[in-house]
Amino acid sequence: MKKYLILIIAAAATLSSCKKWLDVRPESEVEQDVLFSKEDGFKDAVNGLYSRAVIDNLYGRDLTIALPEVLAQNYTHGARDAWTYRQTSLFNYRDATFIGYRDQIWLGLYNIVANSNIILSYADKKKDVFTPATYAMVKGEALAYRAYCHFDALRLFAPSYLAGANEPGVPYSTVFSNKVPKLYSVKGVIDSVMLDLETARTLLAEYDPIRSPGYKVGYDFATDSSTEARDNQLFTQNRRHRLNYYAVTALMARVALYKGDKANALKYAQEIIDSQKFPWTVKADFVNADEQKRDRIMYKEVIFGLYAPGYLNDRINDLLRRGEDQSLTLSPSESRTIYETGGAGGDDNRYKQWFSEQSGSAGSYMRLEKYKRVDNPNRHPLLIPCIRLSEMYYIAAECTFDTDAEKAWGYFNTVRFNRGIGVELNYPSKEQFMDELMKEARKEFYGEGQIWYMYKRLNVNYPGQSGNVITASRQKFVLPFPDDEIAYGNR
Repeated sequence: MKKYLILIIAAAATLSSCKKWLDVRPESEVEQDVLFSKEDGFKDAVNGLYSRAVIDNLYGRDLTIALPEVLAQNYTHGARDAWTYRQTSLFNYRDATFIGYRDQIWLGLYNIVANSNIILSYADKKKDVFTPATYAMVKGEALAYRAYCHFDALRLFAPSYLAGANEPGVPYSTVFSNKVPKLYSVKGVIDSVMLDLETARTLLAEYDPIRSPGYKVGYDFATDSSTEARDNQLFTQNRRHRLNYYAVTALMARVALYKGDKANALKYAQEIIDSQKFPWTVKADFVNADEQKRDRIMYKEVIFGLYAPGYLNDRINDLLRRGEDQSLTLSPSESRTIYETGGAGGDDNRYKQWFSEQSGSAGSYMRLEKYKRVDNPNRHPLLIPCIRLSEMYYIAAECTFDTDAEKAWGYFNTVRFNRGIGVELNYPSKEQFMDELMKEARKEFYGEGQIWYMYKRLNVNYPGQSGNVITASRQKFVLPFPDDEIAYGNR
């Protein structure tokens, strides 16, 4: 029997023309019954969701540094058409290369959904094998993963809430089945996501160890935390990187803002801020001269992240560092424009630490060093950030401006101050505020796959390369469904 549920069922999923969208099946019901006969089997299954999330076609590459960043025009493409993502940067969604990884992204997201649904179905059937705390964490994390993947599928493959709340969204699957699930409206998907997250949050509220006052977030597990390293099981170690109570709350803030529900978005974001559980990274750590002690990803601020040392070294950094004509790089002039280095941005520690200028046959280019791996021991585990503290401040700022502009600018300037920019902004215009907020979010989330979703949510024109402007349109913001989905009636 295979140890991880994900390994049992992942290979069965295909997008071939003779299959329906989610023809995912386990090797046998007997193996599932054995796996879920003990509490440890559920823990292994949930750990498998995290392992699956860092594959190339999901957050180990395509949904972080690749697809959304390319669509956001965050790279200066190479000189040759061989550059893997060139046609995607031109919004050519008929390109064969794009279609290939588009289909794998879809498959990967719904494969995690399928695994989550199996865990959830057995959790209620086998509730007697659990302690109350483990039951709450297993079910809470599986529900949160189901919501997380559905939400990202929606952000990729459907209109934004602002552009079409009642238009077709994506399928929302709540049971493990090879039948085609119902295609929900955009509003229906958002409502289902929030329902799953609300349930998960309630489950985690009482039992998640991260809520303990003694649970401290730091670099050194042995001295900075009373809980992170003292359990010999992976499931309960290092809760601060999993879909824990605070990560679920932060995700609810993200989803509520996407819906335009500013009251609830602010409520959830403010809870994270007020918890003071995730401290700002101090300059001495961010710019440490010793690379083994340098915190490029602002580790303590990561509310939810994926532990992926192998992918950071072999997948992400390979794509950032291969031959200049095929890698994901930025021209020096574009990097200076994005980070506004001619003004206050010249003090921005993000620009100083995340980019290095390299020389190539076609001239100089900037290489992203955000995920650079150094020889062990690193100061902290190597993570792919999924939700971070600064996003909560941006959400609070956007949701506050209409009622208290000064307070909104306070949230905004707090992030800038903690990135080394001492010059405060305080324009009275909402238009100027949103313009500055988008510019700062682009700097903050560079290489993390989030800024394009912000442009889409707001349905705004946004900056391209070389002074070009990308005009907001459905044709650019909505990725086409895989062909098999259309064939089976989902579009």
